[in-house]
Amino acid sequence: MTARVVRAAAVQAEPKWLDLEAGVTALIDLIGEAAGNGAQLVSFPETFIPGYPWWIWLDSPAWGMQFVARYAENSMTRDGAEMQRIAAAARQHGVHVVFGFSERAGGSLYMSQAFIDDTGEVISVRRKLKPTHVERSVFGEGDGSDIQVHDTKLGKVGALNCWEHFQPLTKYAMYSLGEQIHVGSWPSFSLYKGAANALGAQVNNAASLTYAVEGQAFVLAPCAVVGEAGQALFCDTEVKGQLLQLGGGFTQIYGPEGSVLAEPLAETEEGILYADLDFSLIAIAKSAADPVGHYSRPDVVRLLLNREPSPVVVDRAPLAQLEEVEA
Repeated sequence: MTARVVRAAAVQAEPKWLDLEAGVTALIDLIGEAAGNGAQLVSFPETFIPGYPWWIWLDSPAWGMQFVARYAENSMTRDGAEMQRIAAAARQHGVHVVFGFSERAGGSLYMSQAFIDDTGEVISVRRKLKPTHVERSVFGEGDGSDIQVHDTKLGKVGALNCWEHFQPLTKYAMYSLGEQIHVGSWPSFSLYKGAANALGAQVNNAASLTYAVEGQAFVLAPCAVVGEAGQALFCDTEVKGQLLQLGGGFTQIYGPEGSVLAEPLAETEEGILYADLDFSLIAIAKSAADPVGHYSRPDVVRLLLNREPSPVVVDRAPLAQLEEVEA
């Protein structure tokens, strides 16, 4: 049964850059802090572990090679000891957790988000469908199975990363699954400040707000911070320090009818935003416009969705057996 009011938290913090152990410890500490303040759901920024790979936006691929091995070594697997520690923390504190991490699978990395419930069960891990721009020099992409909304005791919870909120068809697919609480994770709006571009806070917070109003869902939009540690790691010249500036934390929580539910922190400040999500607002919002219900026109436009996984290797033996059954 869906809870009527859910206390949710969105984290704004600087990652422990390229340090898996420190990153897991910090994430667990933040889970405990949020739970201590009554949160039932705690959400974290994109690739919070081991931090977003900012070098890809600052210089050539050759210069960035100095970070590649270290970043891979400090990325998580979806089923390793680090995930077990985080799941144990969720169980200890009795909270649901959605967090972003760089997932290591074989020799590849993915921009992933994990869903953990309050019993410590890892419900699922999803991957960003299409890494954005130069992110594709680091990360692989997900598939249709990564369109996920999970039915939990808090309600139907889903998540996307960053510019997945600029993909209209992906959003529509999520709306169609009845999402009630959405975690929209962002890396930090620290890059190329002062320029009129789509990387800034104004545009990207607008994307989170639009998602809330279009999907009639609560949106937690956790956003990381670049502090002095991040600048020291990635910016070896004054120019790079001007490109990747301090701050960039613009975490927010939005209601399904567009309300702002939490007072934002300063962009350089680390902390946690809290909001009480009253589900009666969803019914009010949907009464006005439900784009996958009474406000849709499936006779004119419809979405073709393939949610099947796309493995790189398919065993022919099971396929042959299936063909025999079908015959």
